[in-house]
Amino acid sequence: MRLVQLRSGERRAVAVVEDPSLRLLRGFESVYALAVAAVDRGERLTAVVDANRSDEVLDYEAIYQGRGKWRLLAPFDHPEEPARCVVSGTGLTHLGSAANRNAMHERGEEELTDSMKMFRWGVVGGRPAAGAIGVAPEWFYKGNGLAVRAHGEALTIPGYAEDGGEEAEMAAVYIVGRDGQPYRVGMAPGNEFADHQFEKRNYLNLAGSKLRACSLGPELTVDPVFESVPGRVGIERSGEVLWSREIATGESEMCHSLGNLEHHHFKFELHRGPGDVHIHFLGAHSLSFGDGVRLRDGDVMEVSFEGFGRALRNPVSVEAQAESPLMVRSLG
Repeated sequence: MRLVQLRSGERRAVAVVEDPSLRLLRGFESVYALAVAAVDRGERLTAVVDANRSDEVLDYEAIYQGRGKWRLLAPFDHPEEPARCVVSGTGLTHLGSAANRNAMHERGEEELTDSMKMFRWGVVGGRPAAGAIGVAPEWFYKGNGLAVRAHGEALTIPGYAEDGGEEAEMAAVYIVGRDGQPYRVGMAPGNEFADHQFEKRNYLNLAGSKLRACSLGPELTVDPVFESVPGRVGIERSGEVLWSREIATGESEMCHSLGNLEHHHFKFELHRGPGDVHIHFLGAHSLSFGDGVRLRDGDVMEVSFEGFGRALRNPVSVEAQAESPLMVRSLG
């Protein structure tokens, strides 16, 4: 089952994807509300959706292309308090990224970079036996719900940034129940987007390189099979493909199990606030930055994964470089 969120003026809605159509649901304006209802009633989310399908059907293609009165939103959010949506991610998770780290097998431990060490730790201990706790992954904070963009919305390279580049990933989305129990709602394609040039200067810049907009969607897949998921990422410039790569995600493509990543995210009490939302990016396979591509204003990034609905497309917007520092005013 795949869901989308929509807006038309002041009206919000949720719809089930029945490609080439979208079927609106009765009584719910957000997937968040659906998920809360499922938890509170002790029912499966799919059952709540099926019980509330309406007879109102929309043309998905027109909405996907940005035509008409309806607009796609990100497929999951905290609709009332976006600051209660924690956006985070996990790096060094995918076995495909090992191609850039092959040298670590030929060098001594004392010569390895910290990122190579952490990647190897994940290969060795990221998939623990049932009931055991594996090694902790690399983890980073991305922002809150105000940073999340929908399909078709621009991802901005800020004036203070050195660069901006796509990171095609799957994102898992969660709510926390009233008793502090986390629940996985589903997964959606995402573009984690980061400043790789700033990070390249020094790995300690990683935290700052991640604090910027990202995108999610257009569809949320409920209870997907996440074993081996092929996909594709591409960059278009002036209507032509500039760069593209076949990619893959899923547990068989990763050195960490999904359960291990979830344990190390939700082990923190601050990540188990009742009613909170979490969007967690699960790691990238390939980056255009690694092939020397530098994104320009107007470029379009596209991310797709088989079985997870239509492609996520976002144009790049480049702000003018900042020429003066931001000044803080004293209240003293």
